[in-house]
Amino acid sequence: MTSIIQILLLILDVVWFIMIVHIIMSWLISFQVLNLHQQFVAQIWYGLNKLLEPIYGPIRRFLPNMGGLDLAPLVALIAVYALRIILINNAYAFV
Repeated sequence: MTSIIQILLLILDVVWFIMIVHIIMSWLISFQVLNLHQQFVAQIWYGLNKLLEPIYGPIRRFLPNMGGLDLAPLVALIAVYALRIILINNAYAFV
């Protein structure tokens, strides 16, 4: 059972990393450091959006409209971190 928890923690860590990359990339695009007219940047950006939209979509429907400010990534990061804490703190119950 410990290996299942470790696999779940690994998946949460990968999701965390992908979300951080997406957030940093969105900042770099907003400040025009990265340009979506470059094919490589656009492919990564649209790929990350397709990967994360199933996570962000329900959160965006739940949150109120904040204009240009998207809080869905922040809420998702907190949720992933909370799930990680819950798994670690309750790992003893599965042993």
